[in-house]
Amino acid sequence: MKYLGLAYFTPEQFATMTPDEIKELVSQCPPLDEKMRATGKVLVSASHGDLDTWKTLRPRAGETHITDGPYTESKEVVGGLFIIEADSPDEALRIASMHPAATLGEEGGWAVELIPLDFYLAP
Repeated sequence: MKYLGLAYFTPEQFATMTPDEIKELVSQCPPLDEKMRATGKVLVSASHGDLDTWKTLRPRAGETHITDGPYTESKEVVGGLFIIEADSPDEALRIASMHPAATLGEEGGWAVELIPLDFYLAP
């Protein structure tokens, strides 16, 4: 079974952190990411780019309208994603719990949402 992990952060909380606090927090991420990837069960792992370059596409009056930014109705914003192929839900939870957003970043409002996928597109 495949699982989509969405790593969230809360921009308002993150904005209260100093640059040094952010640097310290982010410096702790690579070893945790590597531990998660070392399971051999992570198919994809990625972090977001600069929020200023995000675009939102929405259908409006039969056309696709494009606006700047991640303006979904949520206080949390997706900061990264990963896909796990696990033999059980418990294994998926164990692997997802290794992600930095599941273990660090409380001050930045970090969190991980783990979603079972009913299907996926093979390359």
